[in-house]
This record gives sequence, C-alpha cells and structure tokens, in this order.
Amino acid sequence: MTTKNEESVLKRIDQLVEEEKELYSREDRSEEEHKRLDVLQVELDQCWDLLRQRRALQEFGKDPDEAEVRSADVVEDYEN
Repeated sequence: MTTKNEESVLKRIDQLVEEEKELYSREDRSEEEHKRLDVLQVELDQCWDLLRQRRALQEFGKDPDEAEVRSADVVEDYEN
C-alpha cells in the first residue's frame, strides 16, 4: 500500500519526467535548458533514492517517514 508521502514522491517524479521529456524533445536547447536538465536529473535521482529509502524502511517494519532527502553529492556519488 502506498502512503500519502510516497504518492507525493511519485507525483513529483512524474512531473520531473514530463519536464525532462519536454526539454529533451527540443532540438536546439538553450544553455539555460541544458542547465535545467542537469538539475532535473539530480532531483530525479534524489526522488528515486527517497522512494527506495521509504520502501526499505517500511519493508523492515520501520516508519517510512524517517527517510530523508539526501544531498546531491551523496546521491550522485552512487555511480562511483
């Protein structure tokens, strides 16, 4: 069962993905649009990380509201 907070995270992910799609569909993106895409990708990573944290906490019988948005540095460093 999804909680209200999980639903809000999923809704935010949907919003970010839609904006990202719209920007990627443009052939000639401005410098500002390229920067916005970078910001969107980081925010999406943070949202997905938060969602994974919430689900893991819930799976182990803990309060999913204990999950916190991690900094961009932490989330973006997962790949390294």
